[in-house]
This record gives sequence, structure tokens and C-alpha cells, in this order.
Amino acid sequence: MELQYDKDSKERIPYEHYMELFQKADPKEISVRTGIPYDETRQLFELNLMGVNYQVKFPEYEVSHIEEDKIKYYPLEDAVNARILVLRYLVEGHAAPTTGKFLTYRETPWGTVYLKQFQGRCISRLAYGFGNKQPQFQNAMEKIGAKKLLHGDIAYEFEFLNGFRLQMILWAGDDEFPPSSQILFSDNFPVAFQAEDMAVVGDISISMIKALNQ
Repeated sequence: MELQYDKDSKERIPYEHYMELFQKADPKEISVRTGIPYDETRQLFELNLMGVNYQVKFPEYEVSHIEEDKIKYYPLEDAVNARILVLRYLVEGHAAPTTGKFLTYRETPWGTVYLKQFQGRCISRLAYGFGNKQPQFQNAMEKIGAKKLLHGDIAYEFEFLNGFRLQMILWAGDDEFPPSSQILFSDNFPVAFQAEDMAVVGDISISMIKALNQ
């Protein structure tokens, strides 16, 4: 797939920059560093993004999903932000174990600097999109194989990308209070992703939840 963007699009420069680095990289080194399996014979990386298994061709960065019956939306094939995020991870990221602890966005490096943007872009969007539509939220979470948690009014934990997990928690609104939400990141996220990237992670996740209910 060739990425579609306008000539002056803000995505063009970073995409082309990381594509150049990706195509010059050693795929075996990428695999060791990220923990993402690489099939040298077929020249394919195999990774999982929100419950969907993908094959990523090297060095072309052509992406195709392995068919999933319950999921009909594939951001790594079609969404510019998802394609750039994963491309950046392949070029620069490192796999890291998690201790099982989860962090708020504020607790991550530089999270306080970008907190206002994250709250508007992700927290409010999740709260107002699904705080009072919890059956739809549950439907999407079940489709991606998320684990139900006993937090808030409804909460789930799921793997965003190989080894990196999110928790999403919702509280319904009422006559006195608006709906609210929280997004927590497994504590290995800051090893591989910057604060700006983690806001994109939230963006991609919420977009997928919405798409799975259409």
C-alpha cells in the first residue's frame, strides 16, 4: 500500500523519513530489538495490533492482515497515524518487560507537558464517545479479545501492540456529572514510546473502538 497524503500534509515528512530508515535497516536487528518475529524466507514481520495479526513486508512496508472473523477494521493498513507509529517503533523501538504496573499519562516522561492535549484528544473523546454507550464499548472490547476488569462502571485491558498493554476505564454520566474515563499504559510504554506517541496510541485505540461499532 502506498500512503495517501496531500502534498503539504504533516504526515508526509515523518513518513518518508522513517520509511527511508526502515528500508536501510537490518530486519534481523529490528526483530531482536523489538521482539517482533521476522520470517527471513518470506521477508515478513508478523505483529499484532489490537487483536489483529498483520504481516509487514520488508523493505516495502506493505501491510496485510490475517483474516479475523469478528474484526473488519484494519488501521495498520489504512490509518496514516497507525502506519507511522508502527514504522517508528520498528525503526527506533525496543521491547521491554512490564512489571504489571500501569501508569497514567501524567506519570510518563513529558506527560505533564502534553497532558492538556491528551485529555482533549483521548480522555474526553473516550468519555463522551462511550461513557453512556457502554454496551458498544463492551462489544468492541470483546471483539479484540480484551480482558474485563473490575474498575469504574466498565473497564477492559488489552494488548495494543506486542507486549504493550492499555487499560480503559469508563464512568457513565448522570444529571449532575458528565461521563468520564481514564486510560492507563503498561509501565514498559515509556521505554519504546514518547509522550506524543502515546497520545497517538490513544487516538488509534478509540478510532478502532468506534469503527468496530459501525
